[in-house]
Amino acid sequence: MKLTISRESLLTPLQSIAGVVEKKQTMPVLSNVLLVAEDNSLILTGTNMEVELVGRVTPVHVDQPGRITVPARKLSDICRALGDEAPIELVLEGDRLHVRCGASHFTLSTLPAEHFPNVEDEPESFRLELPQKELRRMFDATAFAMAQQDVRYYLNGLLLEVDSSHIRTVATDGHRLAMAHVELDTGCAEPRQVIVPRKGVLELSRLLDDVETPVTLVIGDNHLRATVGSYTFTSKLIEGKFPDYNRVIPRGGDKIVLADRATLKNTLQRAGILSHENIRGVRLNLATNELQVFANNPDQEQAEDALSVDYQGESLQIGFNVGYLVDVMNALDEDQVKLTLSNPNSSALIESQNDNRCLYVVMPMRL
Repeated sequence: MKLTISRESLLTPLQSIAGVVEKKQTMPVLSNVLLVAEDNSLILTGTNMEVELVGRVTPVHVDQPGRITVPARKLSDICRALGDEAPIELVLEGDRLHVRCGASHFTLSTLPAEHFPNVEDEPESFRLELPQKELRRMFDATAFAMAQQDVRYYLNGLLLEVDSSHIRTVATDGHRLAMAHVELDTGCAEPRQVIVPRKGVLELSRLLDDVETPVTLVIGDNHLRATVGSYTFTSKLIEGKFPDYNRVIPRGGDKIVLADRATLKNTLQRAGILSHENIRGVRLNLATNELQVFANNPDQEQAEDALSVDYQGESLQIGFNVGYLVDVMNALDEDQVKLTLSNPNSSALIESQNDNRCLYVVMPMRL
């Protein structure tokens, strides 16, 4: 294998693929990136057996086609450290890959391409297109609520639901729930639900831009495949039954609070400084046109704060994990936020005042 490529053309996909490759691997080849040079193009592939990312670079001056795997992070670090002035030459000699750029010369160990695992192809069951910005918005609005290393493995991912007129993302860790949707004529005759693992959601999010350019999603029985520009991303799906999120959404709350999102967020963050560092609890006292926030900790330290809100109704005391509330404030992007409450033992429903595309449920705490 022998080829010449510009630094920027090689570095951009390498950095994306290095994010997929795990630092600690049970199989040494999984720390490597697969390089395939053919037909004036270079195809780079990285995988951790759960997700796979393929990037295609064209045009590339290929003198001698070939395929080999090399350490992903080392090659990425080398490209990052080189200057833009001279092109990079990659030459495979025996079991070593030589990287030359100007006066710089690096020799990298390799492993045979035959050892590199491929994500098995499977017949696609459904395909759809939507603007990148919409999928990115839904991921940004919900991914933070995914569980991390929960024994209920189906919570360690994101529910992607498609029906004839909507695409919906839902995430929950058992204490809070985040849901977002976009209205779209999908052509999906029967509703479909798949659970995308946490790693797959985070890596796919990094590929998406805030643009109208479409992303193509192909949903199979065991995999989700996304095509974004010159990248093809594949993620295994989590087997299991996602909880019925409609049962979690509180109905009939009679206490509606309208507040300035940024002011509420800042008030919560200030009070949260002196909350118990493990349970992060704060108490909200709701009265006519005022919301008071209280926190304390085992060191007998206390925080009190308050803000003006639009509220007409009975007074209410209720406790929450302040981190969960702040996460919701960060996810919402409108100025006004609406909280719907009913009693100290019922979950809060939080959404933007004028945008129903996202909603959030946070369970209360006993304080």
